[in-house]
Amino acid sequence: MNQPTLNSGGGFFRARFDLSYDGTNFSGWGKQRDQRTVQGEVEGALSTLYQQNLETVVAGRTDAGVHATGQVFHVDLPDIDQGDLVYRLNRILSDEIRIKSVQKVSSDFHARFGALRRHYIYKIIDGNRAIDPLKRFDIAPWYRELDLEKMNKAAEMLIGERDFFSFARFRENSTTIRDLQRFTFSRYESGLITAEISADAFLYNMVRSLIGAMVYVGEGRFPIEWARVVLEQRERPSDSVVFPANGLTFVGVDYPENSQIAARVAKTMALRKSNNDVDEEDEE
Repeated sequence: MNQPTLNSGGGFFRARFDLSYDGTNFSGWGKQRDQRTVQGEVEGALSTLYQQNLETVVAGRTDAGVHATGQVFHVDLPDIDQGDLVYRLNRILSDEIRIKSVQKVSSDFHARFGALRRHYIYKIIDGNRAIDPLKRFDIAPWYRELDLEKMNKAAEMLIGERDFFSFARFRENSTTIRDLQRFTFSRYESGLITAEISADAFLYNMVRSLIGAMVYVGEGRFPIEWARVVLEQRERPSDSVVFPANGLTFVGVDYPENSQIAARVAKTMALRKSNNDVDEEDEE
């Protein structure tokens, strides 16, 4: 759903839902014919409860195998008392999806177009270290040791509003300019490497492509400046630079104050129109 939903009022109210999910066995967030998706399961649960078809609008449309701990969607619900809505929905949904909270919001609220920025983390175990079997769907392995100092220097060179054509799967009639606001790597005592990456929005495969590029720098395959040069020259690295989905988790989305939501939605819509951006696709 590319336009803001406008059903609130007239017996409907707009609700914001916060949720988490294990994306391992889903073909991503977005509904697809004959595929199991998070959106399909959520809308199915809502439709079961309200006995009518209801459409959701999500903050970040995650790809197959990608997880979420801080996902947000909105939906216009019939103004019918359903009691403890979180409890009732979680009773219907599989254990792979958990609704964490629901709140009534202004009709101006838009989970996607009202967002200021999205946040992801990516987890890696390098140097052929063993991954705990209980975490095998949450962490991506890498066989070589990685130099995080080099990776952080390379990542710093990509911060800012730039054309990320080189690190995304291109789609017709979509702008590839994004504002990358944070990109850092940290290593914990256990050896786990965690990348934190934030931007106003992400392109399809953008996060996993950037992670792959930094890993290539960290293992010494390319110099620190390589990714920046590729970006500036609008070259496309090999597809092998796209890292696996299982290490990626959508962890949060920031919104402006309630009084500023409508202005943010209008600004985002105007920007999309000016860029002829018919289908801005969030990562992964």
